Amino acid sequence: MTVSDIEKAKIAFSNFNELSGLELMEKLLGEGDQSPMSQTMGFKIIFVADGEVKISAMPLAKFYNPMMRIHGGFTAALIDNCMGSAVLTKLAAATGVGTVVLNVNYIRKIDIETGELIATGTVLHTGRTMLTAEAKVTDQAGKLYAHGTGTFLVYPNG
Repeated sequence: MTVSDIEKAKIAFSNFNELSGLELMEKLLGEGDQSPMSQTMGFKIIFVADGEVKISAMPLAKFYNPMMRIHGGFTAALIDNCMGSAVLTKLAAATGVGTVVLNVNYIRKIDIETGELIATGTVLHTGRTMLTAEAKVTDQAGKLYAHGTGTFLVYPNG
């Protein structure tokens, strides 16, 4: 990450402590701002609601493993990002969240012929210190390629 990338991230998330998680996700959706990780992976927020987020991603050859298919880490990152974003919509301002458990189930191979992927993350449980979520990754026709669950730890930001 270059200094300019760090500065861009600071500007995009400058009011993180002032907005609720839902407000922050709505801001990111409306302005098209993405985290540096999302920029690197080509993830794009396409829907935000209380407890639910949808993110699109394009499987590109640069994410291939030696077997000429999308590396599982790409899909795991998409699932984690989507669930974490959904969890964030449940949090108050100045509250952070981190993944403590990530489970991913791969259903079928993903390659560039698969086309655009849509990850849908949904919060399953909201507790005081822990939240759980699930995510499904489908193609445009709704065919399931992977799904996962996660547990997220809530912490004060600062």
